[in-house]
Amino acid sequence: MKGLPSCKSGKVVGTRFNALSSLAAWLAGGVSFVALRPVGAGLACALLLAAPLPANSFEIFGWKFFESDEDEANAVPDPLPYEADLSISDGADDLTEELKGASLLIQQQEKPPSGEAGLLARSLSDRERLVAQLYADGRYGGTVDITLAGIPLETALEQSDLPDVRPVKVEILVNPGPVFTFGNIDVSSEDGDLSTDPAYWGLTKGDVAASGKILTAEKRMIGVLRDRGYPKARIAERRITADHSTKTLAVTLIADAGYQARFGPVTVKGTEVTKPDFVVQQAMLPVGSVYSPEDLARARKRLNELGIFSSIRLVEGEIEGPDGTMPVTIEVSERKRHVIGAGASWSSTEGFGVESYWRRRNLFGRGELLSVEGSVGRIGNESVLDMEYSARIAFEKPGVFGPLTSFSTSLQARQEHPDAYKSRSITYDAFLNREFSEQLKGRAGAEIYYANEEDAFGNEDYLLVGLPAELTFDNRDDKLNPSKGVYAALFAEPAYDALNSNAMGFIKGTVSSYYALDEAKRFILAGRVSTGTILAPSVESVPASRRFIAGGGGSIRGYAYRNVGPRKDGEITGGRSIIELSGEVRVMVTETIGIVGFVDAGNAYEDSIPDFSESLKVGVGAGLRYFTPIGPLRVDAAVPLDPEQDDPDFALYVGLSQAF
Repeated sequence: MKGLPSCKSGKVVGTRFNALSSLAAWLAGGVSFVALRPVGAGLACALLLAAPLPANSFEIFGWKFFESDEDEANAVPDPLPYEADLSISDGADDLTEELKGASLLIQQQEKPPSGEAGLLARSLSDRERLVAQLYADGRYGGTVDITLAGIPLETALEQSDLPDVRPVKVEILVNPGPVFTFGNIDVSSEDGDLSTDPAYWGLTKGDVAASGKILTAEKRMIGVLRDRGYPKARIAERRITADHSTKTLAVTLIADAGYQARFGPVTVKGTEVTKPDFVVQQAMLPVGSVYSPEDLARARKRLNELGIFSSIRLVEGEIEGPDGTMPVTIEVSERKRHVIGAGASWSSTEGFGVESYWRRRNLFGRGELLSVEGSVGRIGNESVLDMEYSARIAFEKPGVFGPLTSFSTSLQARQEHPDAYKSRSITYDAFLNREFSEQLKGRAGAEIYYANEEDAFGNEDYLLVGLPAELTFDNRDDKLNPSKGVYAALFAEPAYDALNSNAMGFIKGTVSSYYALDEAKRFILAGRVSTGTILAPSVESVPASRRFIAGGGGSIRGYAYRNVGPRKDGEITGGRSIIELSGEVRVMVTETIGIVGFVDAGNAYEDSIPDFSESLKVGVGAGLRYFTPIGPLRVDAAVPLDPEQDDPDFALYVGLSQAF
């Protein structure tokens, strides 16, 4: 049985395979491999990582999107069908699924290669991948034998011809060999002052000598040096010796820190509409400061958040001069400037809702955004005249007073019609937004709000002039499906009703937190608390649309939308204070399916301070999650435990992302 050619003393021996020419070049770059006797394949071969296969389309719910005629045009010519089977000797059946997962011959049987040459190339690649997988499991004496129509792979390569029987029978026999452990380990560096303790880098004598541990140690060593200002750090020498008599692996890793660098001049390439100086300003690279990969990551994040670039690369130049100056080039590709989007939602209590928007990116070349948005809600629950409508035009400009500030303004016309009231309003606002850190952001501005409203108190007009401000903290690991972190928001607005000569103030705070019970993040606890108060002479002095009313999908699930709170003659009036509590247990059943159990509670109160003598309204339920590349699809069913007038027996909610 013959495996991959051995890597010995830094050279490829016993092979004529062109597929391994890149390995010889890799070995010439300062890497050596020493074996005490020939083995099925060299460790250096295994340390080469296979490139991921390109994806040509996106599939969700059984449908494929983004398929094009080009996909059909690129169909494989002269496809050669084959049937592959993988077996393992030495009774190591526990490796079967792992090796099948690494095998292209097994995984891509439904995608025939192009002719015999294509099948031979796939077989060569497969042998490298399988041996690499063995090395990842710490098995350095294993062999991989592949036969095509009964002909050994090496023979098939020499004669370049296979029997005419179709499909071609492909047999893969793997002898995994024994598991090796780490022997002597030596870690050092040329400058950079790295720890020489192998255990610090995850390499411990006596542990299984998985090749991935070596790669991880190297990555950590280079990462530490880069964090200390050495952008050109590299592994200068890697010596790996497999002793088959003792089944141990000796490892020597020597890192070269190179020169410490400082950020030099920043230039921009690839812009068409965007002004290059604006890109440099928003990147905020600290020219003259010691090099830091975190500064580069923050610059990339800030540029990405502008939403005007489809790709961003920060290219590090050569270190020059006595002070170690290193220029940086920002290479960007601009996105299409016009965007059209749409969305929909549904719940059994609120009916259907649809929304759409048109956006013009990079209006004047400095990241400006013009948006025109519209929505229709409560479709099917109300007549056409009584449905909810919204139209909004908004403008945003980043970098108005430096890269951390932006300006936004909007004009919105809206009709709201929950069961409690009917409101027709026009709002104009303008804000200055400030980023204090990656997690902490705030905004402050002015607002003019006019509304004509009908509710339990009658018909009234309001004209509020306010100074709203908001502060948010967000360190969640995922905005749509968080598993850890905290989100907190505090809103405050002093306002004056010019038509009715009433002063008032609005305050509301929300905190949500997430905690994973296991390392795989399959069991997650999530909780949310919201509370608010309105300082005003009376409930009726506050516009109905601005009063606190609980109930519905974003509040207490199970109850009708905005149907929990103080009442007058059986009709909801809303209140001047509110408290809402939510708790969820989220469980991932598979990689794509999850289930959720939840409890929501809360109430709104007439006074500015909650009256806790009144019991909380509680809703309980369960939900299903289908995890897609753009976030979890959510379906929740909830039951109100203390329903009142207009509340349903149960409610269903459908949306994208988690409930909070």
